[in-house]
Amino acid sequence: MSNEEEQRVPGTSEEEPLLGGRGDASLPEGKPLYYNFILGTGVIAQAGAWIIAAIVWGAVFSNDLMLFSAHPLLNSAAFLFFIQGILIVQPTHTRKQKKQGTYVHAALNDVALLSAIAGLVVIEYNKFDHGGIHFESPHAILGLVTYILVLLQAFVGVTQYFTPALYGGEENAKALYKYHRVWGYLTLLVMLATICAATYTTFNVNVLEIQLWAVVVASVVTLVGIVPRIRLSKLGWLAGK
Repeated sequence: MSNEEEQRVPGTSEEEPLLGGRGDASLPEGKPLYYNFILGTGVIAQAGAWIIAAIVWGAVFSNDLMLFSAHPLLNSAAFLFFIQGILIVQPTHTRKQKKQGTYVHAALNDVALLSAIAGLVVIEYNKFDHGGIHFESPHAILGLVTYILVLLQAFVGVTQYFTPALYGGEENAKALYKYHRVWGYLTLLVMLATICAATYTTFNVNVLEIQLWAVVVASVVTLVGIVPRIRLSKLGWLAGK
C-alpha cells in the first residue's frame, strides 16, 4: 500500500506515534471528537490524571477546609483541564478534525488557565495576609516557572491561530505550531514536577500528608498515556512534513 493510499484509510496515516502501532493516535473518520479523550492510550493518561486529582482532593477534603485549601483544589482542576486540552487535539489529522480540535483545545485550556490564575491569587493572598516569603520553596519556584510557561503557551497558541497577522501571515504562524506543541509537552513535565515538589511543602508535610511516591507513580501513568500518542510529524521531525 502506498503512502497516498494509506492516508485514505480511515484512522491511519504515515505519521507514526512514538510508541504503539500505525494509526493508534489517529481519530477514525466518523468518530465524534470527544472520542479523543480515551483513544488509544488516552484512557491511561486519564487514569493517571484523575488519580492525581483524587489524591489531592481526598487529602484536602479529609482535613478542615480553609481559604488556602482552594489553592490545591484549583490547581489540580487546572491540571485536569490541561490534560484534556492535550488529549483532545493529539489524534486529529484531517482538516475538519484539526479545526474542531483546536477550538475545543483552546476552550479547555482557557478554563484551565482561569483556574490556575485563581489558584495563584489564593496563594498570593495567603502569603501577603500571613507575611509569608514568596517563591522560596522548590514547589513555589517551579510553580512560578509553570505559570510563566502556561501564559506564554496560551498567548502564542491563541495569537498564532486566530491572529496570524501578528507573525507576518498565516504561513509564518503555522511554522510556529510545532514549537507550540513541543513547549506544551515540556510545560506538562514542569507541571508534573511542580505537583511532585508540593509534597515537600510545610502544608503538605504537616496537614495533607500526600506521599511523593503516589504522585510520582500517577505522573508516570499519565505520561505513559500521553507519550505514545505524540505524532512526530506534528513536531516537524519526519521528512517531508
